[in-house]
Amino acid sequence: MASIFLQDPILPAVALGTGLPFLAMALILIFTRHNPRLSSRISIGAISVAVVSAVYLLVKLHAATAPIQYQTAWLLSDTLTVPFGYLLDPLSLTMLMIVACISFLVQIYSLGYMAGDPGFSRYYAFQSLFAWAMMNMVIAPSMLQLFIFWELVGLASYLLIGFYYEKWSASQAGKKAFVMTRVGDVGFFLGIILLTLGFGNLGIIDINEAARSGSMSSLLITVSGLLIFCGVIGKSAQFPLLTWLPDAMEGPTPVSALLHSATMVAAGVYMFSRIFPFFAASPDAMAFALFIGTVTMLLASTMAMVTYDLKQVWAYSTVSQLGFMVMALAAGGYFAGVFHLTTHAGFKALLFLCSGIFIHHYHTNDMRVIGKSGGRRLVIPIACMTVGALALSGLFPFSGFFSKEAILGVLAGHPNKIWLAAGLLGALMTAYYSFRLIFFILFPAGGIEEKAGHAHHEDIHGHEAHEGDHGFTFWLMVIPVMILAGITLVLGFFQSSFEHFLVGAGVDAHAGEGGHGAGHYVLLVAAVSMALLGILGAWIEFGRKGAAQQGFLSKFPRVWELFARRWFMDDFFRRSLDRFVYGGLTSIFTRNDRRVIDGGIDGLCFFTIAGGRLFSFLQSGMLQYNLLVMIGAVGVIILYFLI
Repeated sequence: MASIFLQDPILPAVALGTGLPFLAMALILIFTRHNPRLSSRISIGAISVAVVSAVYLLVKLHAATAPIQYQTAWLLSDTLTVPFGYLLDPLSLTMLMIVACISFLVQIYSLGYMAGDPGFSRYYAFQSLFAWAMMNMVIAPSMLQLFIFWELVGLASYLLIGFYYEKWSASQAGKKAFVMTRVGDVGFFLGIILLTLGFGNLGIIDINEAARSGSMSSLLITVSGLLIFCGVIGKSAQFPLLTWLPDAMEGPTPVSALLHSATMVAAGVYMFSRIFPFFAASPDAMAFALFIGTVTMLLASTMAMVTYDLKQVWAYSTVSQLGFMVMALAAGGYFAGVFHLTTHAGFKALLFLCSGIFIHHYHTNDMRVIGKSGGRRLVIPIACMTVGALALSGLFPFSGFFSKEAILGVLAGHPNKIWLAAGLLGALMTAYYSFRLIFFILFPAGGIEEKAGHAHHEDIHGHEAHEGDHGFTFWLMVIPVMILAGITLVLGFFQSSFEHFLVGAGVDAHAGEGGHGAGHYVLLVAAVSMALLGILGAWIEFGRKGAAQQGFLSKFPRVWELFARRWFMDDFFRRSLDRFVYGGLTSIFTRNDRRVIDGGIDGLCFFTIAGGRLFSFLQSGMLQYNLLVMIGAVGVIILYFLI
């Protein structure tokens, strides 16, 4: 085995990089839980090795002409073989790099943010669990292995969202996320079962090749594809299962950056990309995904326009941008969807981590309170957050500009232009709500009051004070933010190189991506104009001197309530649960338990007791009667045999 590792260093690199975080989690939970400093060193050491491994694999396999697989037979039967191992190709290497790098930066940031928290070691153990599950999911060679680590990612997210389990809202948010994502996962698992029965092979490369060559039934592709897409709806918070993600902000802010912006919720989009040729073989499945992505993008944007919670704005934005990615993929834009996933990972992690600095400093999530408390005095965080907001709005030269233009180019090539119109409207709303937040902090109404009251407390830390703007913990948080801001500034300029790596290396991409000529420049001007119009609208209402900072939606209270209450989706789910689950199924099961199960057991016990009492009369306790019965019985037996 050692000789094999020496001859092929790729295998030990991927094994160490994706395996050490699990070992770190085990060591922390078993041995070092009471030593926070050692626990953080173990976790950060493991994720550091993962980063080095990801970089090495990316450099080593950058020019590979075909996917590399290391796998062994895991489950065997007469008709089915399920492999277990690693699949390394441009898509998996890209995601491996994203997960490892952002996990590393978040863990460094957490040294400052979580300093003094009583659950410090537990936090790093859960971070390692998430990194291990996520990295192994993106390199899975089969759908079953992907599904297993998909569920482990869900477990890690549940543990991290409900990290402050003593806080009622946090524990409820963790349960809500777990249950709602499981609803989608039920469909995902049914799709895998159907694919197993209809095709007999769960290898990702084999599934894509069969769909591409037409050797798989179109009906099977459509039905199983729609079921598998349910997993995307749940994990990536698409309509209608999107309301769990804003509530998931109850976890520590670094968790929000890691799970619910950069990696975990992007797992659904990654899975869509992973079997893109399979989905592309079904126009019906692609049309359904395009509709869901568009509705999600628009609904989430409206919700972000009315909330004052710093993290919830970026949470709704995440849902909206995931909708953009699904739109791109469903419209046939493989590269555009994956490219936006990549750029979004950087600038959305940046936005959340910047928010964490403000929350850590002012102990509130309310953007109005942060602004009035002097939020703009934290120069580096507000500058970096502005960089992230510009990227999110899609303005040059920030990375979001390049990836969003690629998506709009794909939508422009679609025969139905309603999708392009929706994309441009989404770009307008994104810029509006992003700079609504920025202007609340930069230009607070009524001036700056350092001692403004605090509201909406978020995290329950084990310490009362932090070290201020120039303390060590502050710089532990600022340095990762500055790195992400730098990445956001330069990443877009590598679009051509990334496209050649992802598509030119043999990964399927739709030929209709992008656009050239006069039409391309018209679209470019239209997209940038919509973003600038959104920023201008936000400045007029929230940024200019004397602005009321109410917003035009405040003039329409019913619309405001509709957006603020998430289009009453939570109310619908609540009533559906009360009426159909608790009032229907639960009531039926309760009556069945009490009348059939308990009643059957009670009836059996009654007959047992009654039978015992009846037969008790046969035993009088008189020895003569017992002998008489025995003699009578023997006599009957003798007569039976003689006659």
